[in-house]
Amino acid sequence: MQNTGKQSQSNHIYDKQTKTWFEVTPEQFREYDRWRTRLRKRMQYHGLCKCPRSKWWLCDGVCDDCEYRCIPGNIISIDKPVESDSGDEMSLHDVIPDPNSLFESAVCDQDELKQLLKRLAELMPEASEIGRLRLQGLKDEAIADAIGVKRTTFRSRIEKARAALREEYGKDFQF
Repeated sequence: MQNTGKQSQSNHIYDKQTKTWFEVTPEQFREYDRWRTRLRKRMQYHGLCKCPRSKWWLCDGVCDDCEYRCIPGNIISIDKPVESDSGDEMSLHDVIPDPNSLFESAVCDQDELKQLLKRLAELMPEASEIGRLRLQGLKDEAIADAIGVKRTTFRSRIEKARAALREEYGKDFQF
């Protein structure tokens, strides 16, 4: 079998900076070619690469230095200031949630819930029993019978506890 120009060239990689060809093994060339083809296709899909097919052999995966690189107007830096709906200037970095703060927020919410339940138990000792009965789907009358009070007394105690908690935790408090 004769060695044609295409076969010998397939084991070479071109370096644009030094303008030289490097001989590599067929396995190395296949791996390199797969990598740069995936990169080029991804960049073309996003509209960042306009390499003509006749120049694909020049692709070295360094898109920032490529003469065929496109810079569309819809790509911005995470730190570039943008105007919000309210007219304030902010960056995308300002609106990306910090995963650490989510954990801290959950811990704070858990502490606040413990305080709330403790205060509810002080205001209404039968609150935990009422909660269990509500989860079972019972109505106010059945719950009042279960804890041994009249329905109107039950409703009155609920409203007093709700008002006290709303006063302590703010008007947005839901109970």
